[in-house]
Amino acid sequence: MSICLLISKNGKHKPIHLPHLQTVILGRGPETTIKDKKCSREQVELKADCNKGYISVKQLGVNPTSVDSEVVGKGNQVGMRSGQQLHMVNELYPYTVCFKEDPSNSQSSVGTKRPCGPASEERELHREPHGHKVPRKTEDSTQCKHGGSTSTNTRSEPQTTEKTETLGYWSQGLKASMEDPKMQVYKDDRVVVIMDKYPKAHYHWLVLPWESIPSLKTLRREHCDLLRHMNQVADRIVQQQCPDAGLLHFRQGYHAIPSMSHVHLHVISQDFDSPCLKNKKHWNSFTTDYFIESQEVIQMLEKDGKVTVKEGTNELLKLPLCCHVCGMALSTIPQLKEHLKSHPYGRL
Repeated sequence: MSICLLISKNGKHKPIHLPHLQTVILGRGPETTIKDKKCSREQVELKADCNKGYISVKQLGVNPTSVDSEVVGKGNQVGMRSGQQLHMVNELYPYTVCFKEDPSNSQSSVGTKRPCGPASEERELHREPHGHKVPRKTEDSTQCKHGGSTSTNTRSEPQTTEKTETLGYWSQGLKASMEDPKMQVYKDDRVVVIMDKYPKAHYHWLVLPWESIPSLKTLRREHCDLLRHMNQVADRIVQQQCPDAGLLHFRQGYHAIPSMSHVHLHVISQDFDSPCLKNKKHWNSFTTDYFIESQEVIQMLEKDGKVTVKEGTNELLKLPLCCHVCGMALSTIPQLKEHLKSHPYGRL
């Protein structure tokens, strides 16, 4: 029998398992991480039929729950299938539903966590913990591709197999993710937006062009219009997906030396409130000149026709920890994260 998972499009928590024909009530609380008081603690009642591949959605709260922008209405019930989108309340907090074959009824459990540890120094910069794992080849048919690891297939396989798959993922991961409808937050004929699989902040998206552009070094002056479009799409996503867009500071930019192929624009909130931010390399890759502002990239292309990365840029990842808002020096990541609570919106 298939199993059903409710997946946060914002990637704020791991997928929620909806047992077959069992009622699950969700709303404001730790399971969804929703703190918005307009969302009731008992906002929706969900029941999955794993045999038929749909869930019933009943609105319990006063404020509107919607499926594909159609308001359910208090006390009313509608059906929802894969590909449709549920907004928990007031067109906010989007979710999708995924049905997949249970890989092991006896050995695996939904939502089993994988460690965050890096496989190599190169992958450590973007290595990300459980909760946002995107499947590789063997996972395409068994896992949902956004919002979390939904299977323990890789745990039950030999370690050498997991390592081989991981290496394959890091060389082709972005291309696979951008073509996966379950990963897509937005797309048009020029770009696609996906959630960063291991976000380094509360909000962290990637904007990628459909055009094959391996790296910043291959960008040319004729790409300026495309990059401007990527910026415009990024602005739109922030306004649509972030309820605190007017308060929370965001940056848009590129890593000078990315570890993954295919040009991708990071759109990242400056709260850096994420368990995936785990070490100095993570921090310095977004708070030093290792992170090149998108407008700076466009200016280089307009002036020189190419993007130039300064020598020694990689050494920036080794700089001491320093608050990006007030400049205070911190000794450890835990100390830094505690200090960042004094800058909840990423600004003074």
